[in-house]
Amino acid sequence: MSFMSATFTLTPEQLALQEVRRLKKDKAATSAGAASSTAPGTLVNNEKGQIVPRPWLALQDSPSPTNGTRPVKIMTWNLLAQCLVRRELFPNCGCLKSSQREPMLYKEILSADADILCLQEVDRLEKLIPVLEEANYDHVYASGPGKKHGCLIGFRKDSLRIRNQSVLHYDDIDIRTDGTEHSRKGLSFQTRNIANVVALERLGQPSEGFIVATTHLFWHPSYAYERARQAGILLREVIKYRESSGLLSWPCFLAGDFNFGPTEPGYALLVGDTLTPAQEELLERSRVVHVSVDPTVPLTNPFATNDDEDGGAQTDPDKVITNAREASPADGLLKSSELVDLFAVTALRPRSLYDEGQRLLEKISSPVPRCGERMGLPPHKRGAYEPEWTCYTHYWKNVLDYIWVIDPPDRRASVVRLLQPHATENLHPGLPRKGVSGSDHVSLAAEVQ
Repeated sequence: MSFMSATFTLTPEQLALQEVRRLKKDKAATSAGAASSTAPGTLVNNEKGQIVPRPWLALQDSPSPTNGTRPVKIMTWNLLAQCLVRRELFPNCGCLKSSQREPMLYKEILSADADILCLQEVDRLEKLIPVLEEANYDHVYASGPGKKHGCLIGFRKDSLRIRNQSVLHYDDIDIRTDGTEHSRKGLSFQTRNIANVVALERLGQPSEGFIVATTHLFWHPSYAYERARQAGILLREVIKYRESSGLLSWPCFLAGDFNFGPTEPGYALLVGDTLTPAQEELLERSRVVHVSVDPTVPLTNPFATNDDEDGGAQTDPDKVITNAREASPADGLLKSSELVDLFAVTALRPRSLYDEGQRLLEKISSPVPRCGERMGLPPHKRGAYEPEWTCYTHYWKNVLDYIWVIDPPDRRASVVRLLQPHATENLHPGLPRKGVSGSDHVSLAAEVQ
């Protein structure tokens, strides 16, 4: 069978309708083009970018510059990578789309007016970088192997410049010098977590600057040992980095999502406190070897072979350890006494800017909301004055984020101002929350002399 083609002539009405459709299509294309080329400032300042304003709290009169240098403002924030957003994890949230969250994220980042930005769970760089560049920030970014998100350090181009950078891959770093390749690492889980470390010098004052490290430690609540191992490596390597770079007079900032609270062993080890029996027990229970380290480990759940935040587990990963076996001496996991030695690389231990700053604030003003009250930490205990919350979702509420400073031998940093933490009523029933914050974490920022 064959078909003969026929020629049809459109009526004047059909031609008019066709022209209307063409004009509508051209208008839509123009609008889309305009949206794609919208200036970053427009994205920040539009109605979708509204957030709860948070004042800076003065802890002391602004001091005169020391040796000609002014105070420095540093901010840390876990942005909640869009690639990790799952509706079931945020049942009370009505702003999970990138178009809803990103204007709030940009507004909050820029509102801090920080000299140094430490950001974790950063993805969609093609959207974020133009915003930072327009605001006069340069940046360095790093991520773990196969990760869709990473850690970014931003810094003001008119006052700081990068001298050098290092990326720490926790899975690959030895914690001892002897033994097999496996036991030298003492690894319990292949997490693919990293730390991004840079040396930033002041423009016009190359002898003055800062070592800045931002990190996102392993998230799984039951893996206290692996988090402690990573925190110990971070501290040791940052001190080595300062020494090898010949920058002994520079302070070090450690900022990020450490995924442990002030009552956990990682916190105690970092600040040099003695481990409590409860913390020792947490470490002991988490001295296991996951299938990601030893492929011969039988699977607890055949569908759950990747328990990190990118893959997730089919079982309840917040409650139990799956797909792992008890560690043996040959695995090289550090005993508690060895963990203590790992952290004892510097006599000047990291100091939490919020813990110290809020203690000072309470002395000069009035009682401040702090995590120690609900955690049962006495006021004298380090960590008792951390913010009430730095992560607040329907299922998960805790203090996980910190800004630490490690002083050089000849100087001591002092906190001049703190960005006020969110009040609990702003966070309820859970972040992200429209008009409040675009992330499930609370940003922290401090001004330091």
